Amino acid sequence: MTENAAPVSPAPDVSRLSTAELGAALRALPYRQTAFLVKRLVQGRSLRESAAFYGITPESFSVHLLRAGLALTTAAALPCRAPENDVEEDVWVRALAEALERETAAVPPALVETVALCRRLRALGPEVEAALEAAEREEVDSPKGQREDWLRRLAVLALLGLTAYLYCNRPEEAPERRVQPRSIER
Repeated sequence: MTENAAPVSPAPDVSRLSTAELGAALRALPYRQTAFLVKRLVQGRSLRESAAFYGITPESFSVHLLRAGLALTTAAALPCRAPENDVEEDVWVRALAEALERETAAVPPALVETVALCRRLRALGPEVEAALEAAEREEVDSPKGQREDWLRRLAVLALLGLTAYLYCNRPEEAPERRVQPRSIER
């Protein structure tokens, strides 16, 4: 199949995504979105537990989870679109929450890939968590990670040195002058 004479590859099948591919898609997201998905789906926490962990209501957490799920769907190169308005987003939030609780829940057609991806993420939770931890360790142990660590340490030392220099060379403060109250004559 071609579009404008360029070959178009079909979207990947959610059930065939490996833990490495899911981990890479999660790492491509902003930290906060990854954290919501990991807490709820990878670690298998309930909606209430996840919301309580972040100190927000379950409804607010569900909105964040939907947005993170849509971003993950896009990062995994699956067909996805954003809700057209707030009403559609509210319907999708409830549908995703229901679909994660019950396998037989009705899902809007535009949300099918996202729900399937979230279910796959939940099913492979421990493996994905291990893959994320391994990737993080690998990044820390890499030459780039070690260089960044040393640069951070040098920056802290420079700030401490500058603070000590400014403290030692601060101008002398003038002694506090007390104002003598005038005696009241009668």
